[in-house]
Amino acid sequence: MHGYKPRPMFGDLPFQLYVLPVTELAQNCSILRNRKSREAVLIDPGGEPELLLAALAALKAKPVAIWLTHGHFDHVGGAAAIKEALNIPVIGPHEDDAWLVENVEEQGRFFGMPDPGQSITPDRWLKEGDTLSFSGATFQVRHCPGHTPGHVVLIDEAHKIGFLGDVLFKGSVGRSDFPRGDRAALMASIRDKLLGLPDDFRFIAGHGEPSTIGEERQGNPYIAEIVQG
Repeated sequence: MHGYKPRPMFGDLPFQLYVLPVTELAQNCSILRNRKSREAVLIDPGGEPELLLAALAALKAKPVAIWLTHGHFDHVGGAAAIKEALNIPVIGPHEDDAWLVENVEEQGRFFGMPDPGQSITPDRWLKEGDTLSFSGATFQVRHCPGHTPGHVVLIDEAHKIGFLGDVLFKGSVGRSDFPRGDRAALMASIRDKLLGLPDDFRFIAGHGEPSTIGEERQGNPYIAEIVQG
């Protein structure tokens, strides 16, 4: 990949973590790579599959799976091409997002995007209470509807790291004005599934910079709204 310089984040994790924004919407695709075996997982490869494949090659990574948090095209649009190129399974999101992941091209027309990627049917749907394991880390699946009906987040409590898709951002929360969005459900998901995590719990959001639950308690106006009821 031209000009790609691997810069792993958070050196205390049991895997190396790389975050690459893709598409004009700057959606964060995360790559988790085992330091020894170089096995890797991609989370939300939302587009630009050639760029992501080149990044994997530059990292000498050996991808074993794709994990999806929800069905919007900017999170799943590159999954079909990467699956075809690497013959790896696509896991997630919750089946309530089937209408999205299986209609990526239609989403593109709705949002006026000329190249939203390809539709895909996951090899496995996720549900509340499932777990995903990789490189010594175990991620708990929490169903967090609101942004989309089938949105899930991936929570590793032991290593205090999570992948939250478009539920919670640094300084903001996910939109709920898209088809089948639900603001009340989104706020309840954040309150019930995320705010019980410790202040030093770190997360990668679907867009923007990483943050911690503590930072959001202090400075996110939407969290203040939730806390105040």
